[in-house]
This record gives sequence, C-alpha cells and structure tokens, in this order.
Amino acid sequence: MEKIAKLSLSDHLKNYLVLTKPGIIMGNVLTATAGFTLASRGGFNPWLFLAMFEGLSFIIASACVFNNVIDRELDKKMERTQNRPLPKGLVSPRSALTFGIVLGLIGIFILAFYTNLLSLMVALTGLGIYVFIYSFSKYKTSQGTLIGSIAGAIPPIVGYTAVSNRIDLGAFVLFLMIALWQMPHFYAIAIFRLKDYAKGSIPVLPLKKGMLNTKVQMVFYCLAFMMASTLLAFFDYAGPLYFVVMSLFGLAWLILSIQGLTCKNDQKWARKMFFFSLAIVMALCTLIPFSG
Repeated sequence: MEKIAKLSLSDHLKNYLVLTKPGIIMGNVLTATAGFTLASRGGFNPWLFLAMFEGLSFIIASACVFNNVIDRELDKKMERTQNRPLPKGLVSPRSALTFGIVLGLIGIFILAFYTNLLSLMVALTGLGIYVFIYSFSKYKTSQGTLIGSIAGAIPPIVGYTAVSNRIDLGAFVLFLMIALWQMPHFYAIAIFRLKDYAKGSIPVLPLKKGMLNTKVQMVFYCLAFMMASTLLAFFDYAGPLYFVVMSLFGLAWLILSIQGLTCKNDQKWARKMFFFSLAIVMALCTLIPFSG
C-alpha cells in the first residue's frame, strides 16, 4: 500500500486541484466558447453558456484526473511531471479515482439537465477517447498525437451542439480546424521536450521517425490548418475580418514551419512554433464572436 504524506487541508485541496489540470480545462473551454458563439449567431444565451461551461469543465477535469492515475508511473520518470501529486505520494490512486468519478458525475448531471443529450454524448465521447484510447495508445504508437487531437477537438463541438442541438457543416469545420491545429502544436512540444519523452520511453514522432520527418508533417498540418480555417468564411459562418486575419495568421505559421526545415536550433524553433500556435487559437476564439 502506498504511503500518503500528511498534509494540511489547504495542501490537500491544492493537490486535488492540480490533478484536474486547470490549464487544460481552460484551454479546452476556450475552444468550446468559440463553438458556442459560432452556433449562437448573435443570439447568445448566458445561462446556457454557463451550464455548458460548468458541465464541460467538470467532465474535462474528470478525464484529466483519470489520465493522472494512468500516467502515475510514467510521471515519476519525467522531469516536468515527477512532482505531480500521484508520483510524489501526496494523493492515493484510489482517492484520485473516486475524485475523478465524482467530477464526471457532476459534469454529466449539468450537461444532461441544463443543455441537451447530444452535448452530453459528444462530451462523453471525448472523455472516452482521451482516457481509454489516447492515454494508453501514447505508450505504444507515435500516432498517439493524432488520437489526442481528435479528443482535443471535441470541446468546441460540445459548445456548438449546446446551442444548435445538431452536428452540421459548421460543427464539422470547427472540429477539423482544431484537430489540425493541434498536430503541429503538440509536435512542437514533443521536440522541445524530447529528452523528457525519451526518459519516459514515449514513442513521440521525433523519436520514432526522426526530426526531419516530424518537421515535414508539421508543414503539411500547418498548410491544412490554413486552408481549413478559411472554410468558416467560405460557408458564411464567419465574415471578412475573420477570413483576412486567420489567413494571415495561418500563412505566418506555415512560413515559420517551413523555416524549421533548415533551422540550426530545433528547440528554439519548436518553442516559437508552440507559442505562435497559442496566438493562433486565441485569435480564432476571439474573432468568431465578432465576425459573423
């Protein structure tokens, strides 16, 4: 039986909060907000938004806790994760599982009673892909990033369906955009944290296929994202401002990815790619509410 450290109540609360990965929750809720406003088309319902926000946040938190439990042995090997509550013995796996289940049930209740059944089913699909497919596949295949990108593209669809109660062309385009955006985003992380992934024996693409292969794929995904991001304007879900700004951002990201093919410092370049990807998703989520 694992020995759990004796801590104060505030320390315990902090450790349980860390298990939910607040940064991931906020990032995913941001894209969910974009989906919600895209489907609202000017008729924003604040109470429905609050229900979607809270319900989805609880379900994402639940998924992150389950992921922490699955990764607890791996986290002991990696420098950036070895101080998390589970590998340090600050929270027991059983307690974490119970916490994750409670969070999930709260999220299910909120989405089921205050949004609609479709939004709940979409959210649970994302949870299932992330916890049961991605969390285990990343140990076995370099395509774990692709599987993770599918799970990561689910939150905006939850936001979209909370309003529309249907999956249509707008939802599909949004899903495609976020899924494509995540590939170079997470490949950049894999490059500048390559040593950490090597310590954990995680077969990320740069380790399995090499740096050049990874960079070429990043160029492809940046190009695909740039093309997909214009579809919202093409199909009249967004206006000219959105089209111009996202085209410029997409082109700049594509140029930066091409520069990586001949760069001398892979770590420095990968960090630029990563931070620029954050700027892109922020621009995307900011533009959608004001460009209809």
